Amino acid sequence: MTLERPTWRTLEPLHGMIYFSPEATAAYEQLGLTGRMGYFASRAAALGPVTAEAVTATFYNFNPQLVRRAIPAAWHLASPADILDARLNAVDATLRRVLGGAVDSPEMTHAAALAREAARAVSDELSGRPLYAAHTALPWPAAPHLMLWHAATLLREFRGDGHLAALLTAGLSGIEALVTHAATGAVPAETLRVTRGWSETDWAAAVDRLEKRGWLRDGSLTEQGRGEREAIEEATDRMARAPYAALGDDRCQELRLLVRPWSRLVAAELMPWGTAPERPGTPRTG
Repeated sequence: MTLERPTWRTLEPLHGMIYFSPEATAAYEQLGLTGRMGYFASRAAALGPVTAEAVTATFYNFNPQLVRRAIPAAWHLASPADILDARLNAVDATLRRVLGGAVDSPEMTHAAALAREAARAVSDELSGRPLYAAHTALPWPAAPHLMLWHAATLLREFRGDGHLAALLTAGLSGIEALVTHAATGAVPAETLRVTRGWSETDWAAAVDRLEKRGWLRDGSLTEQGRGEREAIEEATDRMARAPYAALGDDRCQELRLLVRPWSRLVAAELMPWGTAPERPGTPRTG
């Protein structure tokens, strides 16, 4: 069995740390992007100066009103190219601070080469994967630690785009996807509700709809709900398998062994869940 989910989870902190990096916050603020503007603009910048509706569609589970507070205003403050430069500079500064000399190690060079091979193996499989496709058009950084981060970003967005397809097939709206994800126990419901900008009324209405569909009972997943969530995750794994299959199980395992200590370091330093890099953390989608 290809190690698509374990490999992604091991790599995820190396990508996800940018959403918690003080260097990133400072870099965006220098461009005039305050609050959530930095998050939305930096994640969407590869798409170009798109509308709030396009960001809502590709990010999937955020309250559209929250997105509209940031987009398109962000594009009037800084260009997508400048935002992408600021993001990559923040990645460089953050990883150098947290990982120290490891960024220049032979192990980093080898890990970056493996991750890049996986990410590039599906570079022609763009249909239905807008965020992955947008990021494939960006130049590959030359420095190994930045190459590794970029590869992890591509792999994350490849998986995330497929996850949207699974959620849509299951008939879940963005907030309903969050509610069911919270019901698995992976992330607290209040964290997902607040960070995605939904009101308590919105959340309660989504819970009610899911209870009527038989997915939830008293806020917990029913047997039907658990089965539906498992089907979503299995479909997501299938649609994310290709890059890891191209690498093969042995080299996926090698990549995981190389990356795991760095993921632990960045998770302990920056991530909300501390030192467990194999947890999915705060997902792009539900």
